[in-house]
Formats: sequence, structure tokens, C-alpha cells
Amino acid sequence: MTRSEKMRTYKAHPLSLVFSILTKLAVAITIGVFFLIVGYVLIKGIPYLKPSLFSPEYTTDNCSMLPAIVNTLEMLVISLLIAAPLGIFCAIYLVEYAKKGNKFVSLIRLTTETLSGIPSIIYGLFGNMFFVLALKWKLSVISGACTLAIMVLPLIIRSTEEALKSVDDSFREGSYGLGAGKLRTIFRIVLPPSISGILSGVILAMGRIFGETAALIYTAGTIAKYASPMDSGRTLSVHMYALSDNGLNMNEASATAVILLLAVLLLNGLASFIAKKLAKGGN
Repeated sequence: MTRSEKMRTYKAHPLSLVFSILTKLAVAITIGVFFLIVGYVLIKGIPYLKPSLFSPEYTTDNCSMLPAIVNTLEMLVISLLIAAPLGIFCAIYLVEYAKKGNKFVSLIRLTTETLSGIPSIIYGLFGNMFFVLALKWKLSVISGACTLAIMVLPLIIRSTEEALKSVDDSFREGSYGLGAGKLRTIFRIVLPPSISGILSGVILAMGRIFGETAALIYTAGTIAKYASPMDSGRTLSVHMYALSDNGLNMNEASATAVILLLAVLLLNGLASFIAKKLAKGGN
């Protein structure tokens, strides 16, 4: 549409001009807030980045974040290994196998929407009572990872469900017409074009896992050491909270925020790159 055509449209429908301005304003504000937050974190934290923060072992003098970085990656991998397969296969069942109008499907959707709105502190209390006390896993990485897996499960289910629904039914019908079975159609026809949307949900889940603090304090603990799955250990977000909580290490907390932000941006960028490659391969 040319500029003159747009102007004629706006004169005929003044509300179109209003909504156009509002949408552009919303985009500008969103981008501005993003750069404001990122810029503030970088300005406050970069001056306090120093080699001692990456020492092999944590002490009260160096406040090393290296053990927390390792624990965070461990927590991320375990959480996604639990949540991603469950969420993706649950969404496949809801979209591809469940009958439309099924009351059980409606119940699952209601449950996932309810779970996505529960505060993280509630998840932390549940994880403490069930994984830590009832199963006797104590404060450990596995207790925290299972709690986080439950937290991000609704997000993965909903994003995967929407990605699968975006694939036109004609692709499925064409596959069935050529004699392909249900399972082959799903994995060869439906999943490749929807992989980008599925990974978008996984990326959002990764961000929430990286940034979660309240739930992990009750399930994984705050010990500053390298932790095996059955040991207690703090993640980067908990490490930053612990440093800022005592009020004596605010500079180190700001530096930790920089590393946490960069790690999230790096992982999101890497996951987006992989999603684009897989989407091109699917096409």
C-alpha cells in the first residue's frame, strides 16, 4: 500500500490512524524498556566484573559465581529433560489424538492455564513439601529441577499446542491420502514446520528457569558449592539474591546480574538460531 493510499484509508477510517499510532507507540515503548533495563544492568555491573568472581571455589572474600554458573546449567538441563518431552508429547496428544469437544481435554487445558498463573513461591512450598520432605530428596538440585519442570510445563504445552494448530489440516489430509499413518504424519509432516514455535516455548521456559529464585530457595538451597543432582547448591539467580540480601556485596550482585543477563541472551540467541535452521530443514 502506497503512502497516498494509506492517507485515503486513514481519512475514511480515522480510528485506523489512531490504532496505527498506538501500535507503533507500544512497539517503541517495549523496545525502549528493553534497552533501558539491559543498559542499566550493564552500566551498574560491568565496572565490578573482576577475575576473582570466576575463581574455582567460592569464599566470602571472592564471592565467586563459577559454582553457581555450573549449578545453573545443571539445573537447566535436568529441568528441560523432564519438562520438554512431557510438554511436547502432551500437546501432540491434545492436538492430534484427542477428539474435539472431549471433556478430558478441556480439563487438561484448564489445569495448564491454572498452573501457569500460580506464583512461584507456591511452587517452592509444594516442592519443599513433596520432593524435599515427602520423597526425602532433601534440599538438592533434583528437587529444584523437578519443581521448575512443573512450573514451565504449562508454558511448553501451550506454545507447542499453538504451533501444531498452525499447521494447515490439508497437510495432514494429503499425508493420509498418500497412505501414511498417524505417527508418520505427525513426525514427518506436522512437526517440521512447527518446530520453530515449539522451540519458542522452550526458549521462554529456559528464561524462566534461569531467572527463578523463590522456588529454588525452598527446594535447591543456597549453598555456594558445586552440586551433584542429589546435593544442595545455589543457581546464579539465588547467588545474586544471597549477595544482595546481606547488603554487603551489592557490587558483586550487580556483576552477577550482568553474567545472568548475558547468559540468558546467549542461550536465547543460540536456541533461536537452531530453531531457524531446523525450520529451513523442515521446509
